[in-house]
Amino acid sequence: MKFSRVVLEAIGYELPTNVITSSWIEERLRPLYQRLFLQPGQLEALTGIKERRWWNPGHVNSHEATKAARKALEETDVPVSDIGALVYAGVCRDDFEPATACAVAANLGLPPTAMIYDISNACLGVLNGIVDIANRIELGQIKAGLIVACETAREITTIMIERMIAEGSMDFFKQALATLTGGSGAAGVVLTDGSYAPDRPRLVGATAMAAPQHHRMCRWGFDRHDPPRAPMMMETNAIGLLTHGKELITRLGQAFYQEMQWARETIDRLIPHQVANANRLAILEGLGISPDKDFSTFPFLGNMGTVSLPVTAAIAAERGVLQRGQRVAFMGIGSGLNSLMLGWQW
Repeated sequence: MKFSRVVLEAIGYELPTNVITSSWIEERLRPLYQRLFLQPGQLEALTGIKERRWWNPGHVNSHEATKAARKALEETDVPVSDIGALVYAGVCRDDFEPATACAVAANLGLPPTAMIYDISNACLGVLNGIVDIANRIELGQIKAGLIVACETAREITTIMIERMIAEGSMDFFKQALATLTGGSGAAGVVLTDGSYAPDRPRLVGATAMAAPQHHRMCRWGFDRHDPPRAPMMMETNAIGLLTHGKELITRLGQAFYQEMQWARETIDRLIPHQVANANRLAILEGLGISPDKDFSTFPFLGNMGTVSLPVTAAIAAERGVLQRGQRVAFMGIGSGLNSLMLGWQW
């Protein structure tokens, strides 16, 4: 995929005020740790995550997504009336229906002619949304579009902590460990045709790569046991995801470099999906990119799902890590397995 008229106007984000440390989670897991003779500090040692953030109980996803979208719009000269499409791309939604995008659109006062809908693709949702909106801009259907998402980790993490204690086994601890990395946040991304501020980062191209034969590696949904043991469950084959994910990322990188006609050495900065230490190393090795070109937020924000990559990019820009003229790659991967890599001229 190649693009010639799509620019990134702004990324806005919203983070919860509740900081949840790995040591706090381990304190909740004390009965399990004592039973399995685990020493405190295992969670941070295994994942590299010191803390993450959670929303207050009872928060509303569309409210936080709206805040992030407003922050993004405030950084641009794009009037709300020019937004031709809004995509809500989070895993977490307000309801099964209507689309959570409808609530965000109503909050923002989008015009009635705007396309408004949700998409879902695990942690890859926001990148899918970027490509979707970029295609509409490239085709001349719209001048500007919004991608929004909000993720919450409090509920599923609390459920899985309770289940881990109830199960009391090392096997279940390993299966549920990935859940404990979850953080919360919201993001809003504004893309335009460049007629508002042509000096913004330009989307050059994108490459997708899938391995759906591994779709059973990670599942978050209703408990399918009979009888159910919890309202919902998250099951993750962490080793399988790491192994097959790295294989997928390697193939993605090869296809991306060929399609973009970029040598890996010419990429100045990489903003990947944020998971944990082992995943970061697998991404860098799979893409053949030097660690000094990576920027990570997972040690203090955890894995925020669809929100992780855009928030990380926004923080990198705030800190001057992303600078004008650089070649920047966004790399996302989601359970399924699906992956996307976007190339930007910053």
